[in-house]
Amino acid sequence: MLVLSGIAIIIIGFAIGVNPLLVVTVAALASAAAAGHGPIEVVAMIGKAFVDARFLAIPFLALPTIGLLERAGLRVKARSIVRGLRRATTGRVLIGYLALRQITAALGLISLGGHVQMVRPIVAPMAEGAGERDENTALDRYTRYHIRAHAAAVDNIGVFFGEDVFIAIGSILLIRAILEQDGITVAPLDVAIWAIPTAIAAFLIHGVRLLLLDRRLRRQRA
Repeated sequence: MLVLSGIAIIIIGFAIGVNPLLVVTVAALASAAAAGHGPIEVVAMIGKAFVDARFLAIPFLALPTIGLLERAGLRVKARSIVRGLRRATTGRVLIGYLALRQITAALGLISLGGHVQMVRPIVAPMAEGAGERDENTALDRYTRYHIRAHAAAVDNIGVFFGEDVFIAIGSILLIRAILEQDGITVAPLDVAIWAIPTAIAAFLIHGVRLLLLDRRLRRQRA
C-alpha cells in the first residue's frame, strides 16, 4: 500500500496549491522509493519515459506562432468577424465548433483543434464577440471567463467523444486490450461503431447546455 503514497501526495499538494510539477515529481519519487527503486533508477525511468514520448513536445513548437498571430491582431479579427454575423450567438458559435471538433476527431484529425492553437486565439474571442454584440456592451469579468470556460469545455468534449469513432486511436486500442484481459475479443471497428451513439448523445446534451448559456446571457442583458 505504500506504493500508493504518491496519490496521497498529489492530492495534498494540489489541495494546498503547491507547484504541480514539484508535486508530481515528489509523488513519483515517493512511490518509486516505496517500490524499492533507488534515486538513480528513478531518474533513468523518467528519462526513458520522456524519450519514448518526446513527440508530445511537438505542440510546444506552435506556441511562438500563436503568440505572433495574437500580437498581429488575430483575436481582435476573430471577434470582429462574429460581430458582423447577425444571427450568431455565443451558444451557436460554440455549437458550430463542437460539431467541427467532433467530426475532425472522428476522422483522426485531433491536432486540428486544441486549447492553445484554437480555443484561446480564435474560438473564445469569437464566442465573446457574439456575447458582446448581443448585449451591445463590454462583458463583465465573470461572464467573460464563464464564456471562456465553455469554449474550453467544447474542445474537451468534442475531441473526447469524437476520437473514439476513429479506429486507429489509442483509446480504442486501450479498450480492446482491457476487454481481451477478461477474455472478450472485439475488433477495433466494432468498438468505434458502438462509440457513435455516445458521440451523438454527447453532442446533443452539450448542445442543449450551450443553448441554455444563450438564455442565461439574455437574462443578464435584461
